[in-house]
Amino acid sequence: MIEIPEVVRNKAMAVGAERWITELEGLVAELETRWNIIVGSSYPDATEAFVAQAMRDDGAPLVLKVHIKRDGGDAFAEITTLKIANGQGCVRLIDHDFPLGALLVERLGPSLRHLGLPIERRHEILCDVAEQMWRPAPECGLPTGRQMAVARMETIRTLWEELDRPCAEVAVDYALMCGERRAAAHDDERAVLIHGDVHQWNTLKAGDRFKLVDPDGGLAEAECELGVLMREDPVELVEGDPRERSRYLAARCDLDADAIWEWGAVERVWNGLLCTRDDLQPFGRQMLAAAELCVE
Repeated sequence: MIEIPEVVRNKAMAVGAERWITELEGLVAELETRWNIIVGSSYPDATEAFVAQAMRDDGAPLVLKVHIKRDGGDAFAEITTLKIANGQGCVRLIDHDFPLGALLVERLGPSLRHLGLPIERRHEILCDVAEQMWRPAPECGLPTGRQMAVARMETIRTLWEELDRPCAEVAVDYALMCGERRAAAHDDERAVLIHGDVHQWNTLKAGDRFKLVDPDGGLAEAECELGVLMREDPVELVEGDPRERSRYLAARCDLDADAIWEWGAVERVWNGLLCTRDDLQPFGRQMLAAAELCVE
């Protein structure tokens, strides 16, 4: 009998996917037969999908992931991104089923978060794996940088009010101004495939290298990708000159520091509000506090 983590079960209930819960065991059994795998223990820290260890009949260690069934779910974006990346910078896709929201990927090692590396070394690794993914991918159906900016701004406006304004209005206004600038700056000709959530929890050991997992996927300026690194480690960000991080990332990847900074302003408020909503503390408080200190 499969075990569905409580967080995943609650998320499914919250989006009206009770039927997905009742049918999941049969679905996993069907995939075991079709893909010649044996599914083992589920990962208890999953939040958006059923994720479990799997073993192929030839002994290859794999991971099975089945997204919660819902309208406009995340499976399309993840599978599409992994197909395009083809194992470069990202976990290798072994098999997939779009309608079922299921995918089979190679099994990787521990996350960058658990290796305890200094922040400078983490940034080098994160930039390296992100760059491996960046490539043109026109008309693949993934959201554009403009669409991503607009969606984040709408979430910011909605959650700030719903959560009783947990950060200063000036931080929200600044994030929205930066979001408008990044939406207007989107250029289809310059857009590349991005992972969309590059951070140390999503970066796993792969032999003597690292690979990313759980892509959100998008077609945007590469600076959008690095905006995520401007929201992560928010305490360290404001211990010195916050702009120094954006300047380093820009120099490391030959990108525009101001664009990275502006995406970071959006990401800090957007993700800080999401973490506050989901009671992921102290991360939410830390990001929102950094957002207030980084207003210019």
